[in-house]
Amino acid sequence: MPDPNPGALGFLETRRSRPAKTLSGPTPDREALRQLLKVAARAPDHGKLEPWRFLVLAKPALDRLAASIPECGATLGIELGKIEKAEAEYALAELAVVVVASPKPSDKVPEIEQTLSAGAVCMQLLNACLAAGWGANWLSGWASHDRDWRERNLGLMPHEWIAGIIHIGTESSAPPERPRPDLDAITEWIDR
Repeated sequence: MPDPNPGALGFLETRRSRPAKTLSGPTPDREALRQLLKVAARAPDHGKLEPWRFLVLAKPALDRLAASIPECGATLGIELGKIEKAEAEYALAELAVVVVASPKPSDKVPEIEQTLSAGAVCMQLLNACLAAGWGANWLSGWASHDRDWRERNLGLMPHEWIAGIIHIGTESSAPPERPRPDLDAITEWIDR
């Protein structure tokens, strides 16, 4: 017989990411963030492969990344509005954690499963932040998908990419509720 955890289920039923632009300080201190990262690292890791790692971005690093966006956007031919939006996401942020997908050579675990593990870490970190009372949002954006930008600005290796950037802070206002997926439209029951 299962041993339900109604509090955890209630949280998961009502969890809601907070828009990054509504987040400000204060942010978790180093010890509180270490606890959140410890929870995130409890995601499935495929036999201790741990095909991911964390980069913690404090305000000076976020400002440096914001300053790098216009040149990257111009080089890639990104439209001005998208460049300004990406620049603001970094410039307005107080704290973010980059979850780096870092697949390991393995005869047992295909790269796609390692990539999904990095995504699970992003979700686990997002939920840990929200459960601890912080506002948080999982973003990435066009710059994070550019290999040159990732390697030059974040020191990623050629085989690595960004699974997600989790912005963390104090929310200035609760977002309005939004419609959720129609389960009947996305669920198929196979009984045979």
